Amino acid sequence: MKKFYLALLFLGIFVGFLSSCSDDDDNWTPVPPTVTIESENGSFSTLPMESIVLKAKVDNPTETSLEWFVNGEKVATDSIYTFTAESIGNYNVSVIAYTTNSRNHASTSIEVHGKYKYGTFIVNESPMGSPGSLIFINPKGEVTDNAYYLENGGDLGKQSQDLFIKNNKMYILSQNGGDDGGFLTILNAETLKRERKFQEELNGQVSMPSHVAVLGDDDIYLRDNNGIKRFQPSSGTVILIEGTKGARKNTMAVADGKVFATVKNTVVVIEAGKDAISNTIEFDGNVSGVIKASDGNLWVSDASGKITKVDPKTYAKLGSSTVSEEAKSLLNPSYAAAPSITAKGDTLYMSALKSTIYRHIFSTGETKLMVDAKTMVDNVGIIYNTCAVHPITGEVYLNSIKGYGQDYKINNISVFNFSGDEPELSANYENHTAFPAGTFFTYNFE
Repeated sequence: MKKFYLALLFLGIFVGFLSSCSDDDDNWTPVPPTVTIESENGSFSTLPMESIVLKAKVDNPTETSLEWFVNGEKVATDSIYTFTAESIGNYNVSVIAYTTNSRNHASTSIEVHGKYKYGTFIVNESPMGSPGSLIFINPKGEVTDNAYYLENGGDLGKQSQDLFIKNNKMYILSQNGGDDGGFLTILNAETLKRERKFQEELNGQVSMPSHVAVLGDDDIYLRDNNGIKRFQPSSGTVILIEGTKGARKNTMAVADGKVFATVKNTVVVIEAGKDAISNTIEFDGNVSGVIKASDGNLWVSDASGKITKVDPKTYAKLGSSTVSEEAKSLLNPSYAAAPSITAKGDTLYMSALKSTIYRHIFSTGETKLMVDAKTMVDNVGIIYNTCAVHPITGEVYLNSIKGYGQDYKINNISVFNFSGDEPELSANYENHTAFPAGTFFTYNFE
């Protein structure tokens, strides 16, 4: 009898266990697979007709099937998908991972951009009476000479001086105009195809224009021998901004939707749509450079040897740092068309028109001689304009020519890396320039 009751007890427990399992099965919810999209080279940006290899990374122990889509159209079912597109634009790429009872998805955006969207430009002034030209160095270090002519079959205006990028448009200013580019040429910033040129509209309205800054399609500011002028392409109107007479022949900065230019020992502020300066910021010495900082503020250098950080909203000075005695002369205004300072973060470099490059760290106040280009590069006779630091890599570019006359044809674009204990020459591009007016990184206009 005892054995009989034990058997019944065991049977009851077993039946209860089965019932519990049945209830668990009824309430079980399948866990969807975790899926992410990885790029083989880490990039989600490419040129037309070039490829990016994408991989679907799935975290799920059960068997999973995949489907890839580009802009909603199914394109593949493998774990690896090679993306290629013919046209410039942004593409949505997604992948769906399926199991028997669940599914999940991931998506990413791939930018297909024009050849010239990312990289380094050097504007060639060229010999007097000759059309300017444009050099492009892509992120791989490949050089395209005379890129404007290559894409348009014509020449820029004579003595090209400055470049600005805004809303995917590139603005190139030429001192004497003429040719295919005129005084002002507007290009597609990705393809360099010319969209508009202004010659007759500016003829007689500008006197040897040297620099350009842009706030909008109808708010273009040109610095010339008389001051800074606001040009409105829609009407052809050119108006001298009151208070800008004597504006220095140097790069203007744009920050907080305003133009900042240098006049003697001041930085003047020009607001969109205004025909007079809105504010004036004074400094201890004549200003030798004003540039936009990576945090949206401004860096300003002056002849007293100071570098000052300025808030473009309130115009308050957020602090100053003085360079070493041996480097002070590098902050004197000169005939260089580019600013005396160039910055990556709070690390600034300066060379003036000399072969020596100094570094100044704003936060610590340390100034250090980094290199004398003549010790590492041949035929460095004359430094043409000032050094420029790449805002992504931190490498410093310096343009030099052997001399005047025909010696200008022997020249260097030297790229220095200062990340180690000793300076390194990352690259040296020989005999590409023709009196280079400035070095421009597309990343500084983003």
